[in-house]
Amino acid sequence: MAGLIAHEWIERVGGAEKVLDAFADTYADADMFCLWNDAPERYSRKVRESFLARTPLRGRKALAMPLMPQVWSSMGGADYEWLLVSSHLFAHQAQVPGLDPNRKFVYTHTPARYLWEPELDARGASPAVRAASPLFRALDARAAREHRNVAANSDFVRDRIARTWSVEATVIHPPVDVARLQQVDDWRDELDEFEAEFMASATAPYLLGASRFVPYKQLDTVITAGATTGMPVIIAGAGPDEDRLRTHAAQLGADVRFVINPSDALLAALMQQATVYFFPAVEDFGIMPVEAMALGTPVIVNAVGGASESLLEGQTGIALADFSPAALAEAVTTVAAMNPEACRARAREFSTSRFQSEIRSWMSL
Repeated sequence: MAGLIAHEWIERVGGAEKVLDAFADTYADADMFCLWNDAPERYSRKVRESFLARTPLRGRKALAMPLMPQVWSSMGGADYEWLLVSSHLFAHQAQVPGLDPNRKFVYTHTPARYLWEPELDARGASPAVRAASPLFRALDARAAREHRNVAANSDFVRDRIARTWSVEATVIHPPVDVARLQQVDDWRDELDEFEAEFMASATAPYLLGASRFVPYKQLDTVITAGATTGMPVIIAGAGPDEDRLRTHAAQLGADVRFVINPSDALLAALMQQATVYFFPAVEDFGIMPVEAMALGTPVIVNAVGGASESLLEGQTGIALADFSPAALAEAVTTVAAMNPEACRARAREFSTSRFQSEIRSWMSL
């Protein structure tokens, strides 16, 4: 059957792109469409872009937002027998002329947080977004109520969909490339000379925080946990919050090393050798805690959000509601003693093959 996979915009890295990769592998003959494609080498097939890609609005998400509903409601194109949408803003509004509504499937990373729950997304604080939000919410909810098949990437997002769109959704957790992570016994063997030298100096035990350096990721909490427990901390990633995080570490006198833009191999090695992987952000799901568990490392996550759905409480990690110094210290001590094999086994339940099987079953193609 001729099908179409639609996605908001394609970036070089990102959790939504990993879902899109799995969709593309599952339906190798489907056409693909997005607003603009910033990773043209990512797929062997052609990805059709919207007219926005040929304008100065390309990549300028906030400025392009008023035109996005129009783009999705008038995609045009060939006759398709089904439509699979990967949506975290307005892509769920995509329309294919003449398509049976029962053959449209919307995989929802989240309803647009900066419209519906701006307290969870700093972009919602923009005066322009605040002014436009009532109109966009009304249009968004009206379009969503027409959907017959909606999936959410977590129970947390399913509840948000019910609260904002008044729509029921099936939960299908995102794919995690567990097989790739677990096919290497020791990721230190995959490092270049410089990286290997760094890992040799990063002797356990240490706490690891890894993500983009932005405030909502709450990496300062990882630094606080290190200062409280006296354990070294490694913070891996990059972003505009770096200076603030370095200042926070200096003020606490914490033993913190920053690894900027680590390679995939170095990040895997850091995860594999860490005593605890710390993920304090409120996320819709959280792929990185599953990656850490896949490498045998137990996790501490925020009890609020979707990350708590991936761990086995008390066996592969702890979902923490209290981030006081005493609670952080107790959590680190408890989690550090957890069984690495239990972590690896739990992570396999979130594999890419599992995701693809659940998508096929949901779509019944």
